[in-house]
Amino acid sequence: MRTIAESRARLNRDRVLRAAIALADATGIESLTMRKLGVELGVEAMSLYNHVANTGDLLDGMIDAVFAEIELPPGGTDRRTAMRQRAISVREVLSRHRRATGLMESHTTPGPATLRHRGAEIGTLRGAGFSIELAAHAFSVLGSYIYGFALQEASLPFDTTEETAEVAQTILARLSSGEYPHLAGGQSSGSLRPATTTATSSRSDST
Repeated sequence: MRTIAESRARLNRDRVLRAAIALADATGIESLTMRKLGVELGVEAMSLYNHVANTGDLLDGMIDAVFAEIELPPGGTDRRTAMRQRAISVREVLSRHRRATGLMESHTTPGPATLRHRGAEIGTLRGAGFSIELAAHAFSVLGSYIYGFALQEASLPFDTTEETAEVAQTILARLSSGEYPHLAGGQSSGSLRPATTTATSSRSDST
């Protein structure tokens, strides 16, 4: 069994950030404290301040570490393919770190991985002939769509295919009265169910 001195000697910023992310994934950002993180790492909370300046620095580092897991837009491919692959990677990473979705763009001190990804995304758009103004607009639109979709997935009240089917049947039963014909038509055709189907398959793939 490691002593506190041994745990402190092995401590570094990356290990602190990874432990914080794992703790936040399990219990939520709101419950993350230096004391709990110290317990998780087997050290006194004060030892953590040798690696992070304060709670804000810890959160900034966690966000940047999550960004580092996202694949950069691949070079040598067309703009649509590159941006699509990056969007898929963002979604896959956020499916692993569902608590991070609302924090990805919330801090004012982006780290190197965050800046690298933003620069690569703008660069891909500029390389495809977008003006800087249009590239910035496309960057914002894509980000809003991806993060919004990930946030919707994280908020869905079910995780498995069976739970999805149960919820769908409950909704369909309410629509069968004929009071909501447009919704009923969309549900029966599957057009209004892409988020539930996609979210469930994504969660199944990530487990």
